[in-house]
Amino acid sequence: MKTRHLIGSLPLLTLCCGLASAADEAPNPNVAEAKGIIQQFATELQGELQAAMQEGGPVQAIEVCKERAPGIAEELSAQTGWTVGRTSLKTRNVAHNRPDPWEAEVLARFDARQAAGEDVQTMAYAEVVDGEDGKRFRFMKAIPTAEICLACHGQDVAPKVAEALDAAYPDDQARGYEVGEVRGAFSLSKPL
Repeated sequence: MKTRHLIGSLPLLTLCCGLASAADEAPNPNVAEAKGIIQQFATELQGELQAAMQEGGPVQAIEVCKERAPGIAEELSAQTGWTVGRTSLKTRNVAHNRPDPWEAEVLARFDARQAAGEDVQTMAYAEVVDGEDGKRFRFMKAIPTAEICLACHGQDVAPKVAEALDAAYPDDQARGYEVGEVRGAFSLSKPL
């Protein structure tokens, strides 16, 4: 049996990764814990991306994102007991971010919710699912496309940035976004 929870009001400090507010505590302890992990992930990644942008612009940030985002996810997974990551329907790093069928379905719902007028910054979804390894609590939080994201994810990526992206991610599909669109989601799960 699946238990679904539509999470609608998660305010954000929007930069590149859609940072969830720690002050907005949800009544479900799993949701609150997931939101805290997302905040930690986004804060750490944003800090490293901002430093890279200041030092060498988007080209340097690409390398940080390629190496550190999966590393941060792995570190948080080991620390928390959750499986932590990011995913998208338009994947950049297929080795780390390709959505599984459940994630793809939730991402499609996020796109439909956005098309219906819902604010991307507040989109999240939680569900208890049965799997081969038993029940799991799964949580996804949409990542809105912010202005700063367009340097690497926008429709008009600078030639040097496009060259660096092509070299780092030969199968990159994560371009062509506009401000405010669902760019992907944080995706977390843990066994129950």
